[in-house]
Amino acid sequence: MAQPRAPSTYQVALRLLARRELSTGQLRDRLTRRELPPSEIEAAITRLTRERAVDDARTALAYARRAAEVKLRGQSRTRREIEALGIDPATARRAVAEVFDEVDEASVLERAIAKRLDGPIRDRAQFRRLYQALLRQGFLPDRVAAALVVRSQGNVVMSGFPDGDP
Repeated sequence: MAQPRAPSTYQVALRLLARRELSTGQLRDRLTRRELPPSEIEAAITRLTRERAVDDARTALAYARRAAEVKLRGQSRTRREIEALGIDPATARRAVAEVFDEVDEASVLERAIAKRLDGPIRDRAQFRRLYQALLRQGFLPDRVAAALVVRSQGNVVMSGFPDGDP
């Protein structure tokens, strides 16, 4: 009886892509980890790119949408994360710009604050924690400070806090 034939590099790549959208760099890394021949990896990626099964621009857009709408990330972190996927910076910038033209970053910021806060800001320590967390999420410092100052209005402990600086 004949031994079953091992799947080709192209077939392995298709299976990986069937699970989730991957960038060219991610796909290359995963195929390399499986110790497949480099020439076959490049041939499979070329074919998949030609067939549009792999498209870094589409991957960047999908990631940017998910980052903004689900993960509640700001533009700078979204761009950095897309670049970390192995997508070139110009493609990452275009994807982030397109998504944040459609999605209002201020509303994403408000949703991110609401997710972390149940009521007004109680004290300066909480303000600082929220401020730092939102900066890590990729929002601009001035927008974060302005949004948090609004949330702390009327709080006696917070009064006298100069210009929203933490």
